[in-house]
Amino acid sequence: MTGAESQGDRPADLVGTRHDLAVRLSEVAQVLQTQRGSQETLDEIVRAAVDTIPGAWHAGVMTVVGKREIKTVSGTGDVVFDVDRLQYETGEGPCLTALFQEKVVSVPDLGDEPRWPVFGSRAESLGVSSMLSFQLYVRDDDLGALNLYSPEVRSFDEESGHVGVLFASHAAVALADARREDHLTEAVHTRDLIGQAKGILMERHKLTADQAFSVLVRVSQQGNTKLRDLAQHLAETGRLTPTPS
Repeated sequence: MTGAESQGDRPADLVGTRHDLAVRLSEVAQVLQTQRGSQETLDEIVRAAVDTIPGAWHAGVMTVVGKREIKTVSGTGDVVFDVDRLQYETGEGPCLTALFQEKVVSVPDLGDEPRWPVFGSRAESLGVSSMLSFQLYVRDDDLGALNLYSPEVRSFDEESGHVGVLFASHAAVALADARREDHLTEAVHTRDLIGQAKGILMERHKLTADQAFSVLVRVSQQGNTKLRDLAQHLAETGRLTPTPS
């Protein structure tokens, strides 16, 4: 094969690779959109990440709610939760950095990582030698990161980073859609609960719908109880005296 022929092959190979990646990401996006609710979407994201991003043995999603509550909301194995727990305990690590500071954080060798020496050595003892983290979203005080784990040193290369960034963008869109659906479902459920509670009061005390709603609001305020929780308690027990929240 001549040099010219070799050079001519490269663009075709590159186009083929990009086409394969585009097809795979399209398939991932379609699968994510079929999940029902945030948790199913999260669980599918971590499974698909391992199948899609080169070098990944395990994957997890870490979130922060209100910039206070940090937790791992999905993972493909116990090692994900164990390694993340180390980050919470030590206050350092690539997942935390991806959440709060950088969009992509690569750790080729945890045993030789000066940024987080305590976390790195302890993570290695759990069988994780390299990690790659991507910021999924930043919305007000809520943050999310997709994290990849491997028992091999330098498991993630440039292609891993490229594919991971594209994958994370698809995952973020799917997760946002799932959360909007969750909120809509919750709103409908809350409306139904309040409707049931109003109906009970209207029947029991011969009130109008507006009067029954006013009673619910007043008792909610007096008892420092969310209106939804009050309505659910009344619907389930028939009593209008729930435990304050």
